[in-house]
Amino acid sequence: MNQELHFPWLELAILLPLLGAIGCFLLRNRKQSYHVAWIASVLTFICSVGEWVDFETLGSFSAHDHWDIFLNLFSQQVFIIDELSAPLLPLTALLYLLTILSTPSSKASRFPFLLTLVSESLTVATICCTNPTLLVAMMGLSLVPVWFELRDRKQSTRAFVIHMVFYVSCLLAGLAIIRWIFPSHATMLFATILLMIGSLVRAGVLPVHIWQVDLFERASFGSVLLFVTPMIGAYAVMRLVLPIAPTWAMQSIAILSLITAVYAAGMSLVQNEMRRFFCFLCLSQSSLVLAGLEISNTVGMTGALCVWLSASVSLGGFGLIVRIIESRIGRISLDRYHGLFEQLPLLAALFLVTGLSSIGFPGTIGFVGMELLVEGTVEFYPLVGGVVVLAAALNGIAILQAYFRVFTGTRHIATISLAPRIPERIAAIALSLIAIGGGLWPEPMVHSRYHAASALLQLREEQYSEMSKPMKTPEPVIPHVPPTITNLDSIHE
Repeated sequence: MNQELHFPWLELAILLPLLGAIGCFLLRNRKQSYHVAWIASVLTFICSVGEWVDFETLGSFSAHDHWDIFLNLFSQQVFIIDELSAPLLPLTALLYLLTILSTPSSKASRFPFLLTLVSESLTVATICCTNPTLLVAMMGLSLVPVWFELRDRKQSTRAFVIHMVFYVSCLLAGLAIIRWIFPSHATMLFATILLMIGSLVRAGVLPVHIWQVDLFERASFGSVLLFVTPMIGAYAVMRLVLPIAPTWAMQSIAILSLITAVYAAGMSLVQNEMRRFFCFLCLSQSSLVLAGLEISNTVGMTGALCVWLSASVSLGGFGLIVRIIESRIGRISLDRYHGLFEQLPLLAALFLVTGLSSIGFPGTIGFVGMELLVEGTVEFYPLVGGVVVLAAALNGIAILQAYFRVFTGTRHIATISLAPRIPERIAAIALSLIAIGGGLWPEPMVHSRYHAASALLQLREEQYSEMSKPMKTPEPVIPHVPPTITNLDSIHE
C-alpha cells in the first residue's frame, strides 16, 4: 500500500504550469508572459522540491498525494511518486526554470513561453504517472507543444510527425494487445516488441534517430533542450518494457543502445555545427543510460540511474551555455575558430565543467555513475564495458575539440560586451555547481539510486516470473445431454 504525502505536491506541480500557461494566453504580451512563466516555474520547482523532501521523510518506495483529487476521476491512484521518479521531478522542474530564466531579451519575442509551460505540466505528469494507458496518453500529449512550435516557426514537421506517430502507435498497440486480447505467450511477446520499438524511437536509438537531429535544426534550442534532457524514452522503457520484457529483449535493447552510443560519439567528432554536435552528444549519453538499464544486475542499473541524473544535469547546463553563446553570435559553426575566451571567460570554464561532467570526468557528478556502469557491465559482459569506455572517450575528445573551436584559436573583436546577464549567469552556475557538488558528495545520489535499482529488479523478477507461468486456458463447457432411450420394449411397458 502506497503511503501518503503530507501535502498535495504532485497535483500542484502539474496544475501550476497550466495556470501559468492560461495567464500567458490571456496577457498576449511577451514581456509579461516572461514574468508569468518565471513565477509559475519557480512555484513548480518549489513544489517538486517539497515533494522530494516529503517523500524522503516517509522512508517508503512509493507514495501518493495528500488529496489525490484525480482519484475520483479515474477510480484509482493515478499520480504516484517512487524512488525512481522522486529526484527526476525536481530535476525536470529545475531545467524548465533555468531555461525560462536564462531566456535573453533578444529571444523573448520568439520563445514560446505558453507552450513551454504546457510542456512542463505534461512532462511532470508523465514522470508522476503509473497507469500505463494514461502514461502513454501523457507522452503523446507532450508532443503537441513541439508540433505547434514547429508550425509557428514555419518549419517542416514531416520527420517529427512520422516518427512520433509511429512511436505512439506502437505503444498504444502494445497496450491494447495486453489489455483487450486474450493473453498468450505469443501475444504478450508481440506486445512487448511493440512497446520496445516505441520506446526506442522516443529515445532516438539507431536507426530511428533522424527525427531528433531534424528537431535540433528546426525548433528553438531551449524547447528542444527541454524535450530531450529529461530522457522520457528511458522512462518509458523502465515503466512499460522492463517489467514484462524477456531477457533476450533487454539484451537486444542494450546492444542497439551501445551501437548508437558509439555511432553518435563518432558523429559528434565530425560535426561542423554546434547544434548537431550537441544532438549527437545527447544521443550518445542517453544510449549509454539505456544500455545500463537493460543489465539485470544491481550495480549496473545503479550506475545507469546515476548516469541518467548526471547526464540530465550536465547536458542541461552544457546546453544552456551553448544557448547563451548562440544568442550573441548566432548559430555556432565548428569549422572555424571563434576565440571567445577573452569575451566570455566564465562561460568557457563552465563549458568545460558541464561538458566533461556529462562523460564522467573525475570530480564531477558523472564520475561515480560511469564507474558503476562500467563495473556492472564488465562483471557480466567484459566487451560491453570496453564499448562504454570507448563511447565516453570519443565524447570527451569531441567536447575538447568543440571547446577549442569556440573559445580559442583567434581573438574575437566585438563592438559591444558579450558578457552574460545576471539571470544567465545564475542558470549556468547553478547547474555547474550541482555537477561539481554531486561529484564531491555522491553518496546521497548513489544511495537513492541503489535502492531504486534493487526495488525495480525485484519488481521485474516478480512480474516476469508471474507472466512466465503457463497460462491457463478455459476448460470447455460440455452441455448436459439427456440419455437416449434405446430399448423400444420399455415404451410399450
